[in-house]
Amino acid sequence: MAYEIMVDAATLREQVKGKYRDVAVNPHGSFHFHIGRVQAARLGYDEALTASFPDSAVESFVGVANPFALRTLSEGEQVVDLGSGGGFDCFVAATQVGPRGFVLGVDMTEEMLAKARGAAGRLGLENVEFREGLIEDLPVETGWADVVISNGVINLCADKRRVFAEIQRILRPGGILQFADIANGKPVPEAAIRNIDLWTD
Repeated sequence: MAYEIMVDAATLREQVKGKYRDVAVNPHGSFHFHIGRVQAARLGYDEALTASFPDSAVESFVGVANPFALRTLSEGEQVVDLGSGGGFDCFVAATQVGPRGFVLGVDMTEEMLAKARGAAGRLGLENVEFREGLIEDLPVETGWADVVISNGVINLCADKRRVFAEIQRILRPGGILQFADIANGKPVPEAAIRNIDLWTD
């Protein structure tokens, strides 16, 4: 059955990029959401682990919950993080899957990718890689992932059906999706859905 996408995906994507570009280059700026170590602590991440990471690995974290609260990853698993941002969740994942596992972060914002790659280098993580791409068109081999994680990103995509089709494509049979996101249990007026500025406020 056909369904209508109510906002222009390219325009929305550029607005999202602009917002998270600011978070990457100016993580101590003023935002309408919590970020960094304070947010990680609020969301229940292991504070000892977070404290062991350099500032560059944590300061641009903008998650909405803790996907690892659903399940601790298993040693050796291959993990894809959708919208990996500055890499914080990838670094947490890497500590859980260990050297036999692998974590692949996908993000569309060059500044976030540069920050994540730099932090991974400082942490000495050889089992983490970051690729530029869209979560609606993932640069990941079919059936590669044991687990897909995401934190506050799927809600920012106009075509969620396409996102979930891509998740299904890259997960191996029996693979696991564990994600945190923003949801609304009440109907949203169509005028609000079509107002692209409200998607990123």
